[in-house]
Amino acid sequence: MKPILLSLLVPALFSGTAASAETLRDLALETFRALPSTVPAIAGNPSTPAKLDLGKALFFDPRLSASGVFSCYSCHNLTTGGDDNMETSVGHGWQKGPRNAPTVLNAVLNEAQFWDGRADDLAAQAKGPVQAGVEMANTPDNVIATLGSMPQYVTWFDAAFPDDAEPLSFDNMAKAIEVFEATLITPAPFDAWLNGDDAAMTADQLAGLQLFMDKGCASCHSGVNVGGHGYYPFGLIEKPGAEILPPDDKGRFAVTATVDDEYVFRAAPLRNIALTAPYFHSGKVWDLRVAVEIMAESQLGEALHPEETTQIVAFLDSLTGTMPQVVLPVLPAETATTPHPVTAILP
Repeated sequence: MKPILLSLLVPALFSGTAASAETLRDLALETFRALPSTVPAIAGNPSTPAKLDLGKALFFDPRLSASGVFSCYSCHNLTTGGDDNMETSVGHGWQKGPRNAPTVLNAVLNEAQFWDGRADDLAAQAKGPVQAGVEMANTPDNVIATLGSMPQYVTWFDAAFPDDAEPLSFDNMAKAIEVFEATLITPAPFDAWLNGDDAAMTADQLAGLQLFMDKGCASCHSGVNVGGHGYYPFGLIEKPGAEILPPDDKGRFAVTATVDDEYVFRAAPLRNIALTAPYFHSGKVWDLRVAVEIMAESQLGEALHPEETTQIVAFLDSLTGTMPQVVLPVLPAETATTPHPVTAILP
């Protein structure tokens, strides 16, 4: 059966018999997984209440940046989908970064972090922006001097890492942030449906799911995060124009220096995608319908019919999840020995 016929028939099928819904669910479970019901464990970095509280404070603390202006939260706003809804992020000295900020929501379930996968986990990822000149522009030594100048932070690090000879360290800062970020799991209607709730998704969403699998979207966007693993060339069939695929950003090539990795990027995780415009590593596309159509043309060599685009977008809407409640921390106050902010852009 051709996909266009499926797009017309699936709404009728899945507003009908339970057997039809079960057939689609069985097929979906071969490709996707529901979010875990508990916070995922992190290998080598067990969570404790003290470490979680410390990580939350650090995530929101702008004093991890040299200027005292930018925090992890600046680019990963938990009220707007876990990103900053900008083409590319603004950092130290109001410089613009080179790529769109990915969402932090459910990021612990990604195979690797960043668009090019250069960080193996969230702890490694947390160290990058702190030191990047266009982001937080700080140094490990200055971070430790800043945190160590505040007695409350010293106490919190001691409680979070009681077995370490030096609890307050740059590595432990990153580990604490990782533990907090691992809690940012957003169960969605799609998860409820995968777990057996037939009423969790609409007929159009089910039709979009069918199309998403039939068209081949799920070849790259699969698993628990509907992406977030595997590396693929952007423009597998037809390269987008330079306004969407900037020629000077060669993606994973910068990590591997392998010619085959030119313009290769990690498959984007699609959970909460309806909240995280603009799209792609360049952040050049603001409309989810347009992004879906670009992906169909560039990766699959297909021009979608308008009703197909509508149904696929409806399925993507079913990936919008519920945020866990996050209570803002009260951060320690500076002391006379806290390093002063630096706003100048250093050479």
